[in-house]
Order: sequence, then structure tokens, then C-alpha cells
Amino acid sequence: MKIAVIGAGYVGLVTAVCLSEVGHDVMVVDNDMGRITLLQAGTVPIHEPGLDLLITNNAAAGRLQFTAAMSRAVDHAEVIFIAVGTPPMEDGSADLRYVLSAAGEIGRVMKSFKVIVNKSTVPVGSAALVHSEIQRVLQDRDVAESVVFSVTSNPEFLREGDAIADFMSPDRVVIGLSNDGHYTRTKALMEKVYQPLVASSEQIIWMDFASSELTKYAANAMLATRISFMNEMATLAEKVGADIDCIRMGIGSDKRIGKSFLQAGTGYGGSCFPKDTKALVQSAHARGLRMRVVEAVEEVNNAQKNILVDAVVERFGENLRGRQFAIWGLAFKPNTNDMREAPSRVVIEALLRRGAKIAAFDPVAMDEAARVLSDDLGLSIARVPQFSFALDAMSALANADALLVLTEWDEFKQADLAQVKHALASPIVLDGRNIFSLTETASLGLVYQGIGRRNSLAQATGISALTPLNTFAESD
Repeated sequence: MKIAVIGAGYVGLVTAVCLSEVGHDVMVVDNDMGRITLLQAGTVPIHEPGLDLLITNNAAAGRLQFTAAMSRAVDHAEVIFIAVGTPPMEDGSADLRYVLSAAGEIGRVMKSFKVIVNKSTVPVGSAALVHSEIQRVLQDRDVAESVVFSVTSNPEFLREGDAIADFMSPDRVVIGLSNDGHYTRTKALMEKVYQPLVASSEQIIWMDFASSELTKYAANAMLATRISFMNEMATLAEKVGADIDCIRMGIGSDKRIGKSFLQAGTGYGGSCFPKDTKALVQSAHARGLRMRVVEAVEEVNNAQKNILVDAVVERFGENLRGRQFAIWGLAFKPNTNDMREAPSRVVIEALLRRGAKIAAFDPVAMDEAARVLSDDLGLSIARVPQFSFALDAMSALANADALLVLTEWDEFKQADLAQVKHALASPIVLDGRNIFSLTETASLGLVYQGIGRRNSLAQATGISALTPLNTFAESD
């Protein structure tokens, strides 16, 4: 099939590349000529494992093209995916200007029947708005009678770092249709798009526009809820002397609950959960309702991002002048360079504000971190003398009073903890992702504090995890 994808961002690129990989003829269009030039040269502007190789292979095979010309992309395609950004506005609601702009551009150049697919994450009612915008432009062109089209809603369910596997082997494909007179034709074309990707037609779940749009928000809100629930349980576990990892295994073994998204940590970030929970709350507010559970999820997550800051202050006091900290991990999760809503941004700003020095390392996100941290601080991070990027994980530890782990990269999990202890000025590890073993850290004499594991450490070693720093220094 001939397919166009509008938007060369994360969702657009993954969608286009995976559809070309299964044999479709795909053209990606974006109004950022710089980005298109990079892609035409084989340079990938985002970090997603395996994406660069798939782009190279499918471009070489002639199944994947990049252009800045909307008319060329629309003329090329039978099915057009809109995969542009829907950033949050000040009140948290989704900004649809880019979606509706793309719809208008399609209407201005469309000459024959097309299926327009809303792939962007959008609130309820957006598919109807896209339809109205295209129809308005066609009427302005005086071609509304002769040029017909159909709109569908097809939300994405991609995990950053695992997006290619998620697209190529989907749990389900959700498609919202309208009985607009083109239902049969549209359904057949969408089945043809996804036929190479699904093992059975039952994996495609057909529904109405509103249900498909709300399904996306509901899924992300549910996953965010699991994370915040476990983070609250971790706080309680510390107070009562329990271990959140034991609790996670205990409840995750229940088939009704399952094991996914039960890891306690420093809170969720990224482009989906924070934005989509806010948009869901605002969507309810606009209709006179409250999403009390989702509001609580957001509140817990915002507090959780400060959990390691609180731990630092508890140990070293509010005034951190003269203190230095190593940070491992900047991206909101491993296998991505995405810094959107990353907990590291909250931690770094809070520590710098208290006068601390920081040396930070991330395997792939340091360039992006430099950009967003500069935005956060209102000046170039390179001009902040208390902050530096380390060349590697171990060099970040030099002269550090403590190591803070904020992203669970595999290379951090595999670190030699004896070397970590030797490199640190003080043998303190504040593990915001619970990646290290209580037994190993205790055996090495590391002062270790995880999330929801504090009192378990005290029970295992006989020493209080809250023993003042000078006491540990004397006994080491």
C-alpha cells in the first residue's frame, strides 16, 4: 500500500519505518526541512534502539522516503497518518493546533479519496474536528462534492525504548470508525494496513471515535496509576519496615494484577504519562466532572520526583554548599534520550538551588539534557560552574559525597560496586530505581538507600540507614 505519515517525530518515524519494514510504500512529510535533510542523509534525530538500521535498510529498498512537500506526500498515499505533536497547554489540555493544521494542509492539496488517520494522542472529539477542518477547506476550494475522504482514529501504544517491538508485534490495534458512508471501504483499507502486523483479525478492535480516543488516555492513566500506587506503597513500606520489592513480587504474582508497571522509583516522566493524565483531567473538567483518582496519581508523581532530594537534605541538610553529588541517568527511562518530564530535571534544579555541585552521566541523553536543563535554568548549563557532564559513569563519582541513581540503564546495573565505593568520597548510594542488591551493598559497607527498602536495610545490617554521615565516616 501507499502510505503517508505527517510528522517525523517519535510516533511518526516509528510508524513510518515499521510500516515500510512490512512492505508498504511509505512517504514521511515534515515541515522542518532541517529534520528532513538529516533523515534523507540517514541521520536519525531521536534515539530509539534499532530505528537507524531500519531507516537505512528501507530507504535503500525504496520503501521509505522523506519530503517537506505536503502535496507530494498526499498525492502518493491511499492512507495518511497524522502523527504530529499535541503538547500540553497551560491548563494541561492537549494543544490541537498542529493536528488541525495538518488536516487543513491535507484538504488544500487532496484530489481523490483518502483515509485520514489520527495517530497523534488526542482528546475525545478530535477525529470529528479533523473531519470538519478538512471538509471546511474542501468547501473553500469548491471541491467538497467531488473530493471525498474518511477519518479514522488509531491511537498508538508504544513504549519508548521498545517501540519497534511494540509496533511490529502489537497486543492490540485500536481503530475508531465513523459510519459516514465510506465505512466498508475505510475498514478494508485499515485492515490492509495492519494485516502484516497482526496474527489474527481479533487483534484489531473496532470501535467508535470517542471510545478509541478515550481508550488511549485510559490506558496511560491506568499505567500511571500503578506506578504512583507502588510509590505510595514504597513510602508506607519504609515506615513499617517492609520491602517494596517483596511486596511487588507478592502482588505481581496475582494474575489479576500482573507484574508490569509495579516498580517503585523516582516517578514517571516522558512524553505520554504526564501529558495524557493532565489532558484526561482537563477533558473531564470541561464536561463538569473530576477524575479524582487521576488527579491523585499526578499529585503523588510530582512529590515522588523529589524523593531523592528529600533524602539528600535529610542526610546533608538544606545548605549543600561544599557538597558534590554524582548523578547516574538523565533520561526519564533507559534506551531513550527523552528528557521530557524526566525526574532528573527536578533533582538537578533542586540540588543546584541549594548550592550543590553535580557531575552527571547518561549513556545517550547528555546532549538533550544540556538543551532542556538550559531551558529550565534560564541560562546555558555550560555556564553553570556547579554542574558538569562526566565522560563516563565512574568518572562522575570523583569527589562525590553520594551517588544518586535516576535511570535504570543496564550499564549501571552491572557496575562494580566495590569500584563505586572506592571512587566515592563518601560511600553513600541513593538508588532511585532500586537497581542494586541490598545484600551486596551491605557486604561492601556501602551506605545504601533505595525506594521503599530503607528499613529492610537496617534490619539486614543492624545499622540505621539514617545514621549521620560523620558516624559512617568514622566507622568506615
